[in-house]
Amino acid sequence: MKTGFLLAVLAYAGVLWAAGLGRSRLRAGLESFFLASRALGPARVAFSLCASWIGAASLLVSTDEASRDGLSAGWIIGVPAVATLLVLLALVRPIRAVSGRTLSELMCERYGRTAETATTVLIVWYMTALAASQLVAAGPFMSAFLGLGPAAGMAAAVAVVTVYSAAGGLQAVARTHVVQFALLVAGVTGMAAHLASHVPWSAVEAAAARLGKTSYFDIMAGADRNLLVAGSFILAWTISPIAWQRMQAARSAAAARQGLAAAALLLGSFYAGIVAVGMLFLPFFPDGASGLPRVTRFASAGAGPLLGGLIFVTVLAAILSTMDAALNAGAFTLTKDLLGRRAWSGASDRRAVGLARIVSLGLAAAAFLIAVRLGDILKTLGLASTIMAEGLLVPGLGALFLKRRAPLAGLLSLTLGGGYALLSFLSDSGLRVLALPPWPRSLPLGVALGAAGFLLGLALESLRSSRKPAARAAA
Repeated sequence: MKTGFLLAVLAYAGVLWAAGLGRSRLRAGLESFFLASRALGPARVAFSLCASWIGAASLLVSTDEASRDGLSAGWIIGVPAVATLLVLLALVRPIRAVSGRTLSELMCERYGRTAETATTVLIVWYMTALAASQLVAAGPFMSAFLGLGPAAGMAAAVAVVTVYSAAGGLQAVARTHVVQFALLVAGVTGMAAHLASHVPWSAVEAAAARLGKTSYFDIMAGADRNLLVAGSFILAWTISPIAWQRMQAARSAAAARQGLAAAALLLGSFYAGIVAVGMLFLPFFPDGASGLPRVTRFASAGAGPLLGGLIFVTVLAAILSTMDAALNAGAFTLTKDLLGRRAWSGASDRRAVGLARIVSLGLAAAAFLIAVRLGDILKTLGLASTIMAEGLLVPGLGALFLKRRAPLAGLLSLTLGGGYALLSFLSDSGLRVLALPPWPRSLPLGVALGAAGFLLGLALESLRSSRKPAARAAA
């Protein structure tokens, strides 16, 4: 075990726990635990959104994709993140209008109890899979630096996160996100500066030409796959409870809009840096495949002790900041659904917060078990996104704008879209029930099924409504 990196992990955990719990003012009640008492300013909304979306895929997968494929890697995480924030800017008013209600409760109001239960299952499934995607990265990453087995590395990451997220809720998570985003910016800036000082762009061009990468500087290369990946993430993140939770936790609609706009600018700049770092890696690692992500190889062998230590902590920040956001948002939905709306009105109920903490720990354990089963970061993240894009996007957005109940529309959309997402997840996990196309090529059919179910349900609802006056008139 490498003592220096172990000390860095311990010091980093201490900083996070101090940031998350040192000045905790958590009041008894679920609104304080899950919505930070609706007191987040624009800066904390922006930093928390950025830290939530800059996960292991951003640092480890995006840099590998950029090194291998060049400029087109921007479509993998960067473009969808910025595009989603711009879409959410248009949805601030309706999302804040339902503040205090989870998406499950909103679905219950529009589509009934069965739709509420199905929505809770899909959201908790998504959040658990999202947390698992970060653990998939944590295992081999910590193993490479600390000499631990992958399972032990995952367990260590879970332990660090659950201490502050289960104890302090969204207030603690948002405070740690300020620290983690600062580390993310520092680490990527340090990598970019070091690489740029040692690798001229002419060397990148020469390496691409030598390896036959003729489309290396073409942003539209591989568009057939990349656009599907980007679309999968945009659709999923638009309906994601992580973003909705922060918009509802903002102290005002103006603070939510300012936070979203600032996050879009910050993430656009950050991902431009990520793609640049990946492309600069090409002359360093022309062989590509070695079993370890390029960032891990660079931090352990080519960066030197100081920059290597910073990059090590930066990757941990990416993993933990997305995992804690997923666990908190998943616990928000599951706790509210288990307790019902009465628990929300009883803001002083400490037992409700106690249950929220137990739920957070349970989701962390479930994420660990999924991560042990699935070993690919981007694939795990993609499969998680299909749950939201195919199962919840259409009925969820419909619930925001519908002025009347439409149970058939919600149920048919959830059944067709969510059922297809479940089958795709099982198929890609190796439990083949039907021969379905792999992610991301499974996305268009899943979204189309969800939309078709919703429209069919609305048509049946309208037909049923038109028959009632006719039946009364005949009587």
